[in-house]
Amino acid sequence: MPKTALQRAYGQGLAALPSASLVELLRGWLPRQRWFAGKGRGITGLTVLTSTELSPGCLHLLVRTEHLGPPTPDDPATPAADDCYQLLLGVREMLPPRLAPAFIGRLSSGPLNEMVVYDALHDPTAAGLLLERLRSAGSVGPLRFERDARVTVPAGLTPRLLDTEQTNTSLVYGDSFILKVFRRVQPGINPDLEVPWVLARQGCTRVPAPAAWFRTSQPQEATLGVLQPFLPDAEDGWTLALDSLAAGEEFGDQAYALGQATAEVHRALASSFPCEVPTQRQTRALAAEMGERLDATARAVAELEPYALRLRGAFDAVAALGVSRPAQRIHGDLHLGQMLRAGQQWFVIDFEGEPARPLGERRRTQSPVRDVAGMLRSFDYAARSRHPWHPQWAYRCREAFCAGYASAAHWDPREEPGLLRAYETDRAVYEVLYEARHRPDWLPVPMAAVGRLAEHT
Repeated sequence: MPKTALQRAYGQGLAALPSASLVELLRGWLPRQRWFAGKGRGITGLTVLTSTELSPGCLHLLVRTEHLGPPTPDDPATPAADDCYQLLLGVREMLPPRLAPAFIGRLSSGPLNEMVVYDALHDPTAAGLLLERLRSAGSVGPLRFERDARVTVPAGLTPRLLDTEQTNTSLVYGDSFILKVFRRVQPGINPDLEVPWVLARQGCTRVPAPAAWFRTSQPQEATLGVLQPFLPDAEDGWTLALDSLAAGEEFGDQAYALGQATAEVHRALASSFPCEVPTQRQTRALAAEMGERLDATARAVAELEPYALRLRGAFDAVAALGVSRPAQRIHGDLHLGQMLRAGQQWFVIDFEGEPARPLGERRRTQSPVRDVAGMLRSFDYAARSRHPWHPQWAYRCREAFCAGYASAAHWDPREEPGLLRAYETDRAVYEVLYEARHRPDWLPVPMAAVGRLAEHT
């Protein structure tokens, strides 16, 4: 029987994919993905950095995108002038209806002319292939698949794609494991692998330990994905908080337990990674960074400008502080959605930090008060998400969280009101910029916090 065009191309390897045709497809498709960081800035160039054939019809790519103009100086969420993304592509003659959402485009030249290219992470066959690579470990071109030999990952687990991720793509295998595939790739070890791995060796049970992961050695060392145990019956703190509000119930006991869990993780981090006592110069530099973010956001969001002078007082107070609590590794982006409750146990997930920020910045030591402030702001968001607003519910949750934290950390964040207020203010300023750019209807939420914080400076 004569071979089809696709079979003949596979005989040559997927290197037969016409680069020019594929690049054009990706240039049109990438900006439409919700995990694409360069929204609003046109792609001026796209280069395939690495191309690795995982199996016939399945290709792993790292691509570099070049963006129109420099990053917006008043928005830390904008990418650099170029960015690196991870793609898993499939090629078929025809795309079955179940894979229609994965469609990227049809090639227009070369040996695979008229063939369909699609996002293979939507394809159970390709997803199963990834799991098998992780189970067996080994290398394929520049890709290295590694695992914890003490963890058994069964073969044949049915994959399903989660549709809740905003900055990455996650696959659940048989309700037993979850694989996070990092879409935007930066050189170095990703904290979402580094931190849970180290904490697991410390005996910290609050963080699911990595079972397997994969990396690349080209064009630079980088983490590409992490497989961890999946908690199928877990509910996240944000959902539980909203359910509590909807039922008119208190959330104080859970907030207290959340504080305890956060403090336990902080203590484990302090034992696992180096800590440093910030100097007066470093404290002033921190206050200056916060002030610069405030000034830039006030220029970008007119609603913030009337409060800027009074908010700056919080940062000036930090600059005048003496030596403060030691800086350490922290979560970096802690909020109710990063906490899962399974049974009576709270777990902390997603140590990637803010993906828009450089990897080195996300891995540096910082004050644990920053994580505390993130959670306090999250309670405020939950309370503001329902009408009428429940400010006392948020206040009681905030107090309970700090009390729970103090019981496990043996120090109370409320004993450092100047530092806590500065970090809350800095977080609220970040929220103002984010909501103004992406969810204008939510802008009143951080603006209410801005008004409250401005009164106390």
